[in-house]
Amino acid sequence: MPGTLVSFHAHPDDEAIQTGGTIARAAADGHRVVLVVATKGEHGEVDDGVLRDGETLAERRVAETEAAARILGIHRLAFLGYTDSGMAGTPENDAPGSFWRADPEEAAGRLAAILRDEDAEVLTIYDSHGGYDHPDHIQVHRVGARAAELAGTPRVYEATMNRDEVRRFMIEMGDEADTRGIDTREELGDPDELTMGTPADEITTTVDVSAHVDTKRSALSAHASQVDESSFFLAMPHEHFRMAFGTEWFIRRGAAADTHEDWLFPGP
Repeated sequence: MPGTLVSFHAHPDDEAIQTGGTIARAAADGHRVVLVVATKGEHGEVDDGVLRDGETLAERRVAETEAAARILGIHRLAFLGYTDSGMAGTPENDAPGSFWRADPEEAAGRLAAILRDEDAEVLTIYDSHGGYDHPDHIQVHRVGARAAELAGTPRVYEATMNRDEVRRFMIEMGDEADTRGIDTREELGDPDELTMGTPADEITTTVDVSAHVDTKRSALSAHASQVDESSFFLAMPHEHFRMAFGTEWFIRRGAAADTHEDWLFPGP
C-alpha cells in the first residue's frame, strides 16, 4: 500500500544529490513524498551575474527547489525557517538563527509536527557525520532522529554514501575524468584518503534508482546557481553519471547489523 516518505535535508540541492533517485522512485510508485529543508542555503557560493537585480540567493534557491520538486514528483515542500550555517569553521556557524545554533529539541518539534501531519511512514535524514562533517548536515541527523522519536515515525533511514564504491569509482574513472577536464581530486579529494560516507559493511539498505537517474540529473540541473554544467556532477558524461548515481545508500536506524534490504518501504 502507498505510504508517505518525508525527506529531510539541510539546504536546497541536497535533496537531489543525496536522495533524488529514491524520491523519484517513491513518487513513481505512488507514495506521497514530502520534502523538508532546514535552510534556504543563504550562504552558498554563487558566481557574479547569476542573480537578477535585487534577487537574493535565498530567493533563487527557493525557486530552484520548487522546480526540482516538480521534476522529482514531490507533493509538498516545506522550509523549517533556519539560516544556512555555512561550512565548518566559518563565522556563519555561530550566527543567530543559524541551523547549527538551533535548539535541537525546538527544531525537532517543528519537524515532528510535519511528520505527524503527514502520518509519515518513512523519514530520511543523514548519517551521524553528515556525510562530510558539514555542520548543518550533522544537525539534520540530530534533529531528524529526535523528531522521529517525538512523532513515532516507524522507519528512519540515514542517507549516506558507500565509501568503498565511491573510492572504486574515483580510481577507475580518474584517468578518463582528467582527459575531460574534470578534476575529481579537487571535488572529492584523494581516493586513498576518502573519509566521507560509510564503509559498505555498515550499510543496511541499497536502493536501485537506475530507472530514475535521468530524473535525478534533471533535478540537479534545476539548482543552476549551485550546480552548473561545469560542475563535477553535470560535467560527467551521462553514462558515467548513471554508473555513479544509479544507486543510493542508507542505514536504517535500529536495524540488526546483518540487515540487507533494497527499499525503504516494507514489502507487502
